[in-house]
Amino acid sequence: MSRNIGIAAVQMAAIPHDVPATLDKIDSLVEQTNIILPWVDLLCFPELVLDALAIFVPGGSPAEGQPIPGPITDRLCSLAAHHHKWLVPGSMSERDGNDVYNTSIVISPSGEIVARYRKIFPWRPHEICKAGDSFTVFDIPEVGRFGLCICYDMWFPEVARTLSWMGAEVILQPSATQTSDRPMEAVMIQANAIFNQCYYIGVNATGQFGGGRSMIVDPNGNVLQQADQHECVLSEILDLDLVSIVREYGTLGLCQTWKSLRDDPVTFPPYSQGITASPMVKGLGPMAFRHTLLPDESQSPE
Repeated sequence: MSRNIGIAAVQMAAIPHDVPATLDKIDSLVEQTNIILPWVDLLCFPELVLDALAIFVPGGSPAEGQPIPGPITDRLCSLAAHHHKWLVPGSMSERDGNDVYNTSIVISPSGEIVARYRKIFPWRPHEICKAGDSFTVFDIPEVGRFGLCICYDMWFPEVARTLSWMGAEVILQPSATQTSDRPMEAVMIQANAIFNQCYYIGVNATGQFGGGRSMIVDPNGNVLQQADQHECVLSEILDLDLVSIVREYGTLGLCQTWKSLRDDPVTFPPYSQGITASPMVKGLGPMAFRHTLLPDESQSPE
């Protein structure tokens, strides 16, 4: 039996500072997708769309987070159950006691929260929330295993590698970024798919808080879908048997990287000794806002 799944990457703009209206918009987009693309089984939305992309206040104030489960997730669970779809509704600022996390959840077609991921690498120093400390994968019965990461996590190849090592065949990555390095991130999405021989779906926000360019990449590194900067829905049928084929026979029938890691195991010093053992890392300054690249910009050349 084939292991196919219909995926929709919903590149949308949140309605700034209006969570109820944004939830209405998500509801409408799920409804429209269900009508136009009834074969879609799973919909994934951008990062922090459930906050209407509100910015974390300094210190990660609990007032800026919502409980999980809570009123927002209850509505989303009802939405998933109504349409009988898997739903990854981007992420939201989650309040847990005095801590606030950037959290993504997975809702099953029966309306249950089956997985939760707290962003391991917040975008410091701009994103002030507590970092998560665990990786998340979840299974869709008779299809395969999926992994979650969020935005800046992609800059650390260890994240996608760990999810793949845990068995992920598809990595879902909600984002909300409009910075000038988005072209570099497009390269990373493709590279993470190639390095780990998996599907990689990067779903970025658009509008005031996002630059779009969402992507769906297959295990051979082929870009199956890529958006521009406008609101849209990227849809694709993923064949997870292709992941098994590429991992068994190699990328384009060539490099069998997972077997190389298995058969010629290497203990990598950055992980056995720790990142902080590096003289290079020790020589770096503190994590801080950088307003200039020059030590003293006041003394301009004459």
